Amino acid sequence: MWRALLTTLIVMLTSVLAQAEEEILMNMSHDQVAITAGFEGSQIIIFGAVKRETEIPKDPLNVIVTISGPKEAIQVRRKSRKFGIWINTDIVEVDEAPSFYAVATSAPWDDVLSATEDLRYKISIPLAIRSVGAPSTVQDSQSFTEALIRINTANELYSILPSSVNIQENTLFHTAIDLPANLVEGNYEARVFLTRNQSVVSQYNTKLDVKKVGLERFLFNMSRDMPLAYALMSLVIAGVMGWAASAIFTAIRSR
Repeated sequence: MWRALLTTLIVMLTSVLAQAEEEILMNMSHDQVAITAGFEGSQIIIFGAVKRETEIPKDPLNVIVTISGPKEAIQVRRKSRKFGIWINTDIVEVDEAPSFYAVATSAPWDDVLSATEDLRYKISIPLAIRSVGAPSTVQDSQSFTEALIRINTANELYSILPSSVNIQENTLFHTAIDLPANLVEGNYEARVFLTRNQSVVSQYNTKLDVKKVGLERFLFNMSRDMPLAYALMSLVIAGVMGWAASAIFTAIRSR
């Protein structure tokens, strides 16, 4: 009996050590995204390889790739119809939600990660959002988080891409994730997870810089650093555009 138990422990220890020796080597097509006046979105290609000191384990390898935008607190409002008009009846502040979040996997979600591992590493979209401060008067606070996910998914800010990571020979992997035009400026985080038997065996994190450049950067900085000048300039531009439109319309009518 003791010999069988010892054999089992040796096998388990060997398996753990083999898994720990799998290291992710990862890169991206570019680590900076420039938002210009004509920015219409971009695409990031993530590729890499698995470095090993031992033979490839027999259990199937899966890969999860996530890209997360800057996190911020968001107020989610629920409207109800009262006295014939729609008014805000409940407000829940989501403590922390990524402005952008994409998850790409090498297989269907249930095949690559267990619920326990998801809870530990916070990989799925619902677990990437932190909401703990709902008022006691709101009974179904979870529905506000679900509404936020639904809205951001419709706006292409949240996405799940199952079976979109390609793995070759249990070693090489690559995928592509689209970034929409309505990106928020800031530091984005790219994460790669290796999983076997729905458990994470290795992970790698890196940064992606998204920033405004050119005229977009100038106007953004001006709105933050000189709000009065920015407001006056906006009024002047609106007035000039209105006068020009009126002049053109008058010239057309007089012909």
